[in-house]
Amino acid sequence: MGSRLIKIATRSSKLALFQANLVGERLGVPYELVKVHSGGDLDLQSPLSVIGGSGIFVKEVQAAVIRGEADIAVHSAKDIPAKLPVETVVDTFIERGDPRDCLVGSDIAGLKIGAVVATGSTRRKALLKMLRPDLEVVELRGNIATRLVRLREVDAIVMANAALERLELVDVDRQVFEVDEFMPQVGQGAIAVERRCDDDRVASILFEVNDRPTQLAVEAERGFLSQMGSGCTLPIGAFATVNAGQIHLSALIAALDGSRVIERGQSGRDPKLLGSNLGALILSEGGSELLMEAEKD
Repeated sequence: MGSRLIKIATRSSKLALFQANLVGERLGVPYELVKVHSGGDLDLQSPLSVIGGSGIFVKEVQAAVIRGEADIAVHSAKDIPAKLPVETVVDTFIERGDPRDCLVGSDIAGLKIGAVVATGSTRRKALLKMLRPDLEVVELRGNIATRLVRLREVDAIVMANAALERLELVDVDRQVFEVDEFMPQVGQGAIAVERRCDDDRVASILFEVNDRPTQLAVEAERGFLSQMGSGCTLPIGAFATVNAGQIHLSALIAALDGSRVIERGQSGRDPKLLGSNLGALILSEGGSELLMEAEKD
């Protein structure tokens, strides 16, 4: 019974296939990939905030699991929206890779005044402007290879360091930002597995491959994300570490132009409660005003 084929839904990009195969190889049972084209992959011109932002890279992959065309879906944890479909659950994570962002093509101090930096993330845009208000930040879309090609047109790009490491592109000229100067996206560097809630066979298989510290960390970060609200379009970031079951979570919310950043940290043992409490704290200390200002624009 346990050796029956597992079908894995995944996007068809090189990075997504690497991640899906990494999970598949750990399952201990035969597996095959079910390749799905997401809305984010099909429209490479529009900014993410315009075409749907949260969940744009996972909805079609989730749907394959819900329809029974696949048993599980493998995602970059940072792409999963705060609210999941009622039919599925995400409770399995591979041990986390590098959570940090990197600036490719230059270091931040080496960029000329008014240099052009490309990124598709509102969080990265805001943090870049916080560090260097003089920079011109432009839109960046596409897979890893396509993004690197943009270096012919701009002075630098920002991307997840884990993506470069997983695709063995570690020789590119880059500055890796530490998390205390450039807060990562929720779940960044982690690979998450989504399954149907009622699939006990798959749940028992996934239990054996789950990395508990990564699960605790990402659940704390996602608890913060949930507190911000599913419609939040402001730059937010969070990063948690786990030591002997104790979780420390840092998180922030920022104005779109990086002119104001509210960052706080807390510790606890219940990841979802910790994330929710820290989110409530940040909202009470100015985050709510930032949200209301963004809704007016």
